[in-house]
Formats: sequence, C-alpha cells, structure tokens
Amino acid sequence: MTNVLSCAFFVLYSFVLITEISCGRDFYKILGVSKNADTKQIKKAYRTKAKNLHPDKNKDDPNADEKFKDLGAAYEVLSDEEKRKKYDRCGEECVKEDGGFGNMDPFASFFGDFGFQFEDGHQRGRETPRGADVVVDLWVTLEELYTGNFVEVVRNKPVFRPASGSRRCNCRQEMVTRQLGPGRFAMTQQQVCDECPNVRLETEERQLEVEVEQGMKDGQEQRFVAEGEPHVDGDPGDLIFRIQSRPHARFERRGDDLYTNVTVSLTDALTGFDAEIVHLDGHKVRVQREKVTWPGARIRKKGEGMPNYDNNNLFGTLYITIDVDFPKKEFSDEEKETLREVLQQESKFKVYNGLQGY
Repeated sequence: MTNVLSCAFFVLYSFVLITEISCGRDFYKILGVSKNADTKQIKKAYRTKAKNLHPDKNKDDPNADEKFKDLGAAYEVLSDEEKRKKYDRCGEECVKEDGGFGNMDPFASFFGDFGFQFEDGHQRGRETPRGADVVVDLWVTLEELYTGNFVEVVRNKPVFRPASGSRRCNCRQEMVTRQLGPGRFAMTQQQVCDECPNVRLETEERQLEVEVEQGMKDGQEQRFVAEGEPHVDGDPGDLIFRIQSRPHARFERRGDDLYTNVTVSLTDALTGFDAEIVHLDGHKVRVQREKVTWPGARIRKKGEGMPNYDNNNLFGTLYITIDVDFPKKEFSDEEKETLREVLQQESKFKVYNGLQGY
C-alpha cells in the first residue's frame, strides 16, 4: 500500500512539474500582479518595474538583459486581450504557436524609442547634438489624480526621411595654421563640413500612453524620450507632459488635503443631520452631526484626502465646511415668540474685528 501511494505521489509530482515546464514563464509573477489584474494595473506594474530593471540601471547584474526581456514579453502578452486569454488557457507555448512575441514595442509606447531619462538627467551614449524638448500641458481631472489613469495622446511627430542627393552636415569650426613666411605663421578659424545623404522632413502619427499617477501634483512631468523635435545631424529631443489639474465642481485640492463646502438647512443645523458625500472614486463619506452646527463650522475626515504621491497608502484629510441655508420666509409675531422660547437665547449685537479674532 505504501509503495502504491509513493508511486502515485511521484506520478502526480512529475505531472505537475511537466505542466509547469510546458507552460513556460509565469508572466503574472514577472510583472508582480494577480491573475485578475485589470489593464491599468498591468500597465502601472510594467512601467514601475521597467524603470527598476532597465539594464542601464543594473550594469553589475549579468542577468539584467534577460530580466528586462522577460518583463517585456510578460507585458506584451498580458496587455493584449487575445494573447492573455490564450496564455491563461495553456501557457506561453500557445502564444508562441500563434506568432510568438515581437509584434509590438511596449517600451516605446511608454518611454519613446530610445530608452529612459534617469534622475540624473543623462542617458547612455548621449554625445551627439539633439533637438529641442517639447513641453505640453496635460490637463487632467481630480478624479484621475485620485485613482490614477492612462491617457492616450496622438502625437504628430516630425521625422527625417532619406531623400536623393547629399548635403553639408556636421559643420564645425576648426583652427587652421597657415605659414606666411620663414618663421611666420597665422592661425585662422574656418568652417569644416562633411557630406551626408540628403533628408526630407515628414510627419508621422504616433499614439502614446501618458500615465497619470496617483497623487501627482501640478507641474510634475512625464517624459517621453526622443519624441520631441528632430535634429538633422543628431537625435530628437524629448516630449514632456506637464500635469495640470482642472478646476473641480465639489473639491479643492491643497497639497494632499481636500476641501469642500456643504450647505444644510437651518433646521438641520439646529437639530443635527446625517448625510453622505460622494468621493472622487465613487465611495461615500458619511457626514454626521447630532449637536448644533454653526455657519462656518468645519468637519475633518482623516484619510479621505488625496493619496500621497510617494506612498499611495497614505491619504490626506478632507475638510468639510458647513454653510447654513436660512429660511427666506417672514415670521409672524407669534412664530417669533415661539422661536425665542425654544432657543432661549438673549438678543446679542457685538461689533468686533473678526480678522483679528477679537
């Protein structure tokens, strides 16, 4: 009996091992996402890992190139709905049988054609002249800054194409020494140029995805390398999207905090109220008061502000200022007397400098 169980266990283990090998790489594990992750989560995970795993930032790791290729393959499959279905059904082999990889360039769609711009502002091999950077304001909603989003942008990019003929290129100033006579020399500066194939300027339409990260603030930038203005003798500049938030109808942002105003009736202000505010992602924030609420009173809701950009698990505070809607009707003498009896408040008329708190 023991031998039978041992054989059965060995067969089962072998089957699982063979299945894992035939399925190939675990793309979900490579990207660090769950199997029910949506497209936005997959894109965000890829962008974050691509920055950290790029070979330029891991020159001491002999496996850096292989890790980066694995990451690109994982993104290519999981970001494509059809490829993802096939991968979920029977693993990497199914995707390879249907054409394999290499049909898209996820790297370029996020960062442009020539790689990353790192924090120090330098790139590997950047010694040639480069075109001008293009800076564009990207207007986004407060909802997008709260939850994060990917914005598709169409870029009509000018590019150089080969043309017939040749042109003067790589022109530079060089010092030339000319002998004037015995022991006499003169040094003059002159322009020296090379002969290069001719080019013509054309417009190429590119579709880019700009990531609006949670908690981003106005003025923060997303850079697409080599998507800026071209340079006839060098590399293109960069395309820079600068985040700008649109005014919101209900909330005002100050740092990581949110501010809003709520108007209640005089009856609710005196007797209490229980209401809800719909937040930027649709969840509801309960606002409750059982005691008297005066005009200008402020309620604080910790953790209901904006997500912190550096740590999305931290949130600011939501400040709710209460406005009171006083009745417009005229009260009769009897009603006025009843109000005085109910409120039991003496007449008061005080003049003071409210700005100084007196």
